[in-house]
Amino acid sequence: MKKIYYLSSCDTCKRILNELKPLEGIKLQDIKSEPITPEQLKEMRNSAGSYEALFSKRARLFSERQLKNQDLKEKDYESLILEHYTFLKRPVILVNHQIFIGNTGKVISEAKEIIHS
Repeated sequence: MKKIYYLSSCDTCKRILNELKPLEGIKLQDIKSEPITPEQLKEMRNSAGSYEALFSKRARLFSERQLKNQDLKEKDYESLILEHYTFLKRPVILVNHQIFIGNTGKVISEAKEIIHS
């Protein structure tokens, strides 16, 4: 399966999707208009190894809620990601049970290579 979880209002996600083209055979899911299901998140966690790896500590809500001052556990990361889409580090790219999380150049370069191989 090839799938990309992204946010359509995010300029970085738009730039990355453009960079990854062509995207034939890849399902795109805008996490704002089509929220992540618990099953999808579990699938991502199984590939990533933890919910924390999928969690964005750069989300505005992270600082607004002062979550950096709390001792968050895996269940907390899971609940927060399901509660609000901005807590998912974006984009999340799944390609045949491999996962690429975030928007660093290295991650996107590796994803592009796998997508087009």
